[in-house]
Amino acid sequence: MKKINWGILGCGDVTEVKSGPAFSKVKNSSLTAVMRRDTEKAKDYAQRHHVPKWYDNTEKLINDPDVNAIYIATPPSSHEEYTLEAIAAGKPVYVEKPMTVNFDSATKMMNAAKEKNIKLVIAHYRREQPYFKKIKQVLDEKFIGDIRFARLDFCKKLLSHEELKLPKNAWRVNTSIAGGGLFHDLAPHQLDLMYYFFGFVENATGFSTNQSHRYNADDVVSGNIHFKNGVMFNGLWCFNVGIQNEKDSCEIAGSEGKISFSVFGQQKLSVTKNNETEITVFKPLKHVQQPMIEKVVDYFLDEGPNPCSAEDGAEVMRLMDQFTRK
Repeated sequence: MKKINWGILGCGDVTEVKSGPAFSKVKNSSLTAVMRRDTEKAKDYAQRHHVPKWYDNTEKLINDPDVNAIYIATPPSSHEEYTLEAIAAGKPVYVEKPMTVNFDSATKMMNAAKEKNIKLVIAHYRREQPYFKKIKQVLDEKFIGDIRFARLDFCKKLLSHEELKLPKNAWRVNTSIAGGGLFHDLAPHQLDLMYYFFGFVENATGFSTNQSHRYNADDVVSGNIHFKNGVMFNGLWCFNVGIQNEKDSCEIAGSEGKISFSVFGQQKLSVTKNNETEITVFKPLKHVQQPMIEKVVDYFLDEGPNPCSAEDGAEVMRLMDQFTRK
């Protein structure tokens, strides 16, 4: 292949700005076709984004001869099915996070890609954003010394009954579609960053429960990871606090300083050493997935490594399973 001609399965809200337009802004890449079950919405998306083709059937898009790579942006419950279909058609896949609904499903996807020798990338796109790459650089250069531990706190207010009636919220707390609640929707970004920063996991444990009973999924999760390099991680996710207790913070402590940042909030990096703190604010990206898509295109064209492998995605799913198993 000399150029990647993308087909999107599931051209919903997440693809409007975060990812969709970037496929045609990256070198040697273009968005050729989109699919959504609602024909009119698929057509509307295609016309607004100047996409040549639109479908309301996954099989037709996957088997379109003009499409040579598939981006899966549907809810997690369909990721395995569509990934396997695309792999069977011999087309490389870029699949949204979470990779799927659990580790077993992720393993099937990973093994299928290996068996068919088809490239598979997971959309943990924060890895390629300048903000998080800077954090990794500070860690790798040991500016704050040897890393001791990382502590993450992520707390959001309880969704109201009215908010839960909105489709964009409802599916995220439906365990049959999302695999879990808001933890499964948001924590993959955070856990992948920890894995990206600190490497292989020695062991992991956790607890989860449903405190509010506002919906069926668990709304509180705690997790601990012992990385093979000795770093300890502790995380708390709570989706039922009062608005005054909302929080999005991560602190990484080293032998000579610390790094503080948020994963979903303002991209403001605070690095403290010798009682002096340096704060760097990063400009928001218009299309947050564009840096990752650039790397995916390079990988699919055999011009670079896999920016986030199926093995990486499966490991994140394993950690989530460990934290939430009963």
